[in-house]
Amino acid sequence: MHLQQEEWLPRQAAHVQRVRRYADPYLERRSAGRKHPVEDFLFTYYTQKPGQLLRWHPGAGVVLYGPEAAARTGWKYYRAADDAELAAAGLPAESPAVTVDVDAFLRDRREALRFAGIILAGTAARPAQFGCFGLHEWAMVYRQDKFELRHEYLQLRLGPERTDEVVEENRIRCSHFDAFRFYTPDAVPLNGLAPSRENQRSMEQPGCLHANMDLYKWAYKLAPVLPSELVMDCFELSWRIRAMDMQASPYDLAEWGYPAIRIETPDGKAEYVEYQRAFAAEAQELRQRLLHELTPLLRATASQESTEGRQ
Repeated sequence: MHLQQEEWLPRQAAHVQRVRRYADPYLERRSAGRKHPVEDFLFTYYTQKPGQLLRWHPGAGVVLYGPEAAARTGWKYYRAADDAELAAAGLPAESPAVTVDVDAFLRDRREALRFAGIILAGTAARPAQFGCFGLHEWAMVYRQDKFELRHEYLQLRLGPERTDEVVEENRIRCSHFDAFRFYTPDAVPLNGLAPSRENQRSMEQPGCLHANMDLYKWAYKLAPVLPSELVMDCFELSWRIRAMDMQASPYDLAEWGYPAIRIETPDGKAEYVEYQRAFAAEAQELRQRLLHELTPLLRATASQESTEGRQ
C-alpha cells in the first residue's frame, strides 16, 4: 500500500487526538504528584509510555510519501523506500518516502513475535471460563495487614475482616499468572489453579479479564509492524476492562466515580459475568485481527530463517 502525505497525515492526527484523551490527564496527574487507581494503570503497569503510544504507525507493507515522512528515517525499524517501491507509486528516485523495515524487525523481534502468536492462538482456541468473579483483586489484599499494603491510599469497601471472609467463602480459580503473582502469601494456596510463567501459554483462556487486557500488551510490543489503529482498539478495550475490574474489586472507588459491582452478592456476580462475557466477545474479535496481522509476519520469519540457514 502507498499513502501520499495528504492521505496519511489525517490518520496520524486522528491517532494523536485519540491517544491524548487518555495520556494528557495521566501526564498532568504525574506532574502534580497525584495518583488515580483506575486511569493510571495502562501507563504504569504496562511498559509502553505515552510518548511511544503517540507515535502513529501505518503497519508493515505501507509506504508513506511526502516531506513529513522523511523524519521517520530516524525512527527505529523504519527505512527509506527503495527505488522499486518508489517506481510502484510512479514517483521519481530519491522522493521522500519511508516504510517499516520489516526484515530488521523480524531479525530482532522474532521470538517476541512467535510468543505473541502462541499466546493469542492458544487463548483463542480454548473455551472461555466465567466463574472467577474478579476475586483475584480480593486475593491481592487477603490478610493484607500481615504484609505490605497494596494501594495504600484506598479504603476497603467492606473492611479487612469482611474482605477476608469473601475470599474464604468463594472458590478462586484465577488462570492468569500476572494476576496470580500479586496474591498475598496466604491467598496463594486458596487458588484452585497454579498459573506460572512456564505454563502461561497453555493456561490463558478468553474469559479472563487480564488475558483480554493483555491484548494491548501484545499489540504495542509488535509496534511498528502493526497499525496504530489496531493498537488503540486494544488499548481502549483494556481501559474499559480495567475500569470494570476495579469496580468489582474490594476497594471503595465511589468518590473516584466508579460505583461498586458487589461480587459478594448473587446480583453482583451476575452483573460481573454479563460484563465479562461482553468483553470476551470483543476481545476474541481483536485477537483474530491481531492473528490476521501476525500470520504473514510469522511466515516471513520462517522464510528469513531458512535463508539465513542456507548462507
